[in-house]
Amino acid sequence: MTSNSTCDIEDEVRKAIRDFRFRKSQKNAALILKVNRQKQTVCLDELIENIEMEELQETIPSHEPRYIVYSYKMEHSDGRISFPMCFIFYTPRGIQMELQVLYASMKLVLQKEVELTRCYEVRELEELTEDWLKAKLVR
Repeated sequence: MTSNSTCDIEDEVRKAIRDFRFRKSQKNAALILKVNRQKQTVCLDELIENIEMEELQETIPSHEPRYIVYSYKMEHSDGRISFPMCFIFYTPRGIQMELQVLYASMKLVLQKEVELTRCYEVRELEELTEDWLKAKLVR
């Protein structure tokens, strides 16, 4: 790891974030980002359209941190439908301290890049459920 604890954000990631924010789809979707330790960059892991939170649990490796930008189709009790977008930082317990520090150092940088105010942290993949997300979004 270089003495600089933060990484560069790849241009591909910046474009993917921009495209994701302005997509026209009305389905749930996830943009999953990770750190390439060799290149010291944040890179695109996966873009998944039409994915529920429970499926997202199965997609993310349980032993590696990830940044997730998630767009959710939320049906309100009064019949309205909204599409809130949130930034989720997943960092599993018990990972290498170096990896934890590396991901944590980029969290705020990425939050600014995605320009989202709904930012959540998760330590256990089992927490990533639709009920958990709804509870966060109604606060």
